[in-house]
Amino acid sequence: MKDKIKRARLIYNPTSGQEIIKKNIAEVLDVLEDVGYETSAYQTTPAPLSAQKEAERAAKAGFDLIIAAGGDGTINEVVNGVANLDERPKLAFIPTGTTNDYARALKIPMGDPVAAARIIEKNQTIKMDIGRAYGNKYFINIAAAGTLTELTYSVPSEVKSRLGYFAYVAEGAKKLPRSKFRKVRIKHDHGVFEGKISLMFAALTNSIGGFEKLAPDTKLDDGNFTLILVKTANLFDMLSLMMQAINGGQHVGDINVEYLKTSKLQLEVLDKKGPFMLNLDGEYGGDTPVELEVLHGHLEFFVNIDEISQTALSIE
Repeated sequence: MKDKIKRARLIYNPTSGQEIIKKNIAEVLDVLEDVGYETSAYQTTPAPLSAQKEAERAAKAGFDLIIAAGGDGTINEVVNGVANLDERPKLAFIPTGTTNDYARALKIPMGDPVAAARIIEKNQTIKMDIGRAYGNKYFINIAAAGTLTELTYSVPSEVKSRLGYFAYVAEGAKKLPRSKFRKVRIKHDHGVFEGKISLMFAALTNSIGGFEKLAPDTKLDDGNFTLILVKTANLFDMLSLMMQAINGGQHVGDINVEYLKTSKLQLEVLDKKGPFMLNLDGEYGGDTPVELEVLHGHLEFFVNIDEISQTALSIE
């Protein structure tokens, strides 16, 4: 009996990363054909949710694999297109964006679409955790709130493309003096936190905004968020925490940080200053109150297991 032909759909953002994917698309398609996938490509458009709608269509059409080529926003859209379906294809990622947090966590080569596509040749997959917010929005890397987390949607896309990571650093330096407290109540697996915070991170990987030590012991597949609460808005304290994070993740034991694991949480603001805006994978996701939960092992990704630290995985 002849083997069933495997079908793949490449969904790519043509403008991401100075249009690097457009220069390499023929070679990427060749790699996928060599691996045994009959592959077709879809170029996203400026229309809202272009990648998300195409991912949902391809998944419902029975494609075995969807490859997202672009930045963290593209992969987030693709995930949102398939996450709520009963039958979900395998996923792969070709990173061509600015920070590429998810690619850093999965050890996917950046700036080289052909090398990223060749990860599929290794046939190494992990059933990855993803997050869900508001019951119908999905994220793969982080949910965050606070002044500094507004960076990712306050830096214009053309500046991101031109200056990359340094655009975030410059914007962060401007926002630090204006970082402010919010009084919140956060219910989690181990109890309730009630108090003032300036930042909240619920992380699924160890890479946040290009830093790989903000959530240093995060596992990709253990069914938990790493919850980080920053309990200071003082400029010098914040700078100290940043330096500790850069120097090997020492901030996790600081008196100004609450650091724990939880499979779900509820966040509400108790002051009268208006809602807390929520950042999901670098984009505005909604306002508080919000419930977040981990969907354990929900999506199967091609990853570079050989390069991922064993401490980042629950599986052997």
